Amino acid sequence: MTTHEPVHTLGLGHASTPGLAVPQVGFGVWEVPDAAVDAAFGRALDAGYRHIDTARIYGNEEGVGRVLGRSDVDRDDVFVTTKVWNDDHRSVPAAFDASMQRLGIEVLDLYLIHWPAPQQDAYVDAWRAMLDLQREGRVRSVGVCNFQVPHLERLLEETGVLPSVNQIELSPYLQQRELRAFHAEHGIVTEAWSPLAVRAGLLDDPVVVALAATHAVTPAQLVLRWHVELGNVVLARSVTPARIAENVEIFGFSLGEDDLEALAGLDRGTRTGPDPDAFG
Repeated sequence: MTTHEPVHTLGLGHASTPGLAVPQVGFGVWEVPDAAVDAAFGRALDAGYRHIDTARIYGNEEGVGRVLGRSDVDRDDVFVTTKVWNDDHRSVPAAFDASMQRLGIEVLDLYLIHWPAPQQDAYVDAWRAMLDLQREGRVRSVGVCNFQVPHLERLLEETGVLPSVNQIELSPYLQQRELRAFHAEHGIVTEAWSPLAVRAGLLDDPVVVALAATHAVTPAQLVLRWHVELGNVVLARSVTPARIAENVEIFGFSLGEDDLEALAGLDRGTRTGPDPDAFG
């Protein structure tokens, strides 16, 4: 069984305010309608989450802003992330201003390029604009999502600055070892979206079910704990009150070497989302 412990944090380097740390478990609101964000995010704050991940394309930045505006939790205690969409790579400052207006906050903790969209060939320009926002003090840290090693290498070659975070699809079914190794070598925090690979059936996998039973936790808690032990930031998403609470209760147990080896053996290279080299 799990016990309630505070969410651990990870320090952010590169294009970040010195000393900035991100809670290792965040609450994601992808596919959560704006009207439903109020209840879901409110419950998440009550359960102990202090990290919210939204995006312009999700259509719910205003809902996140409503909760931040009325919550008893101090704004400085909540790490807020949003993202610039593919059609705004050449208009990042305007996109940022619009997101900030919807969120109703003055300084953003983390701003991410949502996809590299390499066919547009504009992500380096977008990255330069993101760095300008960081230098201006309007955002504390800047990063990317879904960037592959060649995309990251190009950012380094053309700007000299790597992102603080790369948010990627990651689960025991899609372990992305080469990309994570690049992150580790260059001090980039790995952040996992679709961490439970629900659409691929991960939570029903016999290995996951058996290990969860051994630790007296749910399959979702087991997989989220796996992410934490790898050193990832992980985004948990639910609108169900019980699951919102369960998903953050993963710091009261740990996995052994045999557990980690069994989960490492599940890698299938299975994506549930788009291929970053082709999308956008």
